[in-house]
Amino acid sequence: MSAAGDVPAAVPLSLNEARGWLRLGSTADDAVVAGLVRAATNICEAFIGQWLIERAVEEVVPIGADGAVRLTARPVAAVEAVTLLAADGSATALEPGDWRLTIGRDGTGRLAIERRGAAARARVAYHAGMATDANAIPEAIRQGIMRMTQHMHDARGDAGAAPPAVIAALWQPWRRIGLGGAA
Repeated sequence: MSAAGDVPAAVPLSLNEARGWLRLGSTADDAVVAGLVRAATNICEAFIGQWLIERAVEEVVPIGADGAVRLTARPVAAVEAVTLLAADGSATALEPGDWRLTIGRDGTGRLAIERRGAAARARVAYHAGMATDANAIPEAIRQGIMRMTQHMHDARGDAGAAPPAVIAALWQPWRRIGLGGAA
């Protein structure tokens, strides 16, 4: 997966919301608070197994014997481009009619490539995320991120402090985990 997709470009909690929740009047710690919000967002996404705010990703993935390609980020919103990559280094861009996207109930994307030729891998450019902006993120997820931000702010000197259980309870309804098996 490309580095551009790994870090959220936008977070579902504004700096002012976080400062208000933390009861910080001064803006002196804004950089610290912004970093904590980003970290809490990353923790949330890892826990629920989904990206929150839609962003672009490009990844190179193996093509299965059946011509199937499984995308890593979820929930998949749309596929923009598919390029077949052969062992000799050649690349062939596919037309949208040359592949079919299926999105599972859990948001996983699967591409069926009709004619892959000698290609063993595909480069896929797509978008993934639950919502197009912060206001469309469920409030329970936002509350969990706010509480995780508070926990990390309060526990700065205590690396072993466990986060409150309420955070996991707020995020649990959106958790999507795989149960093993091949990708």
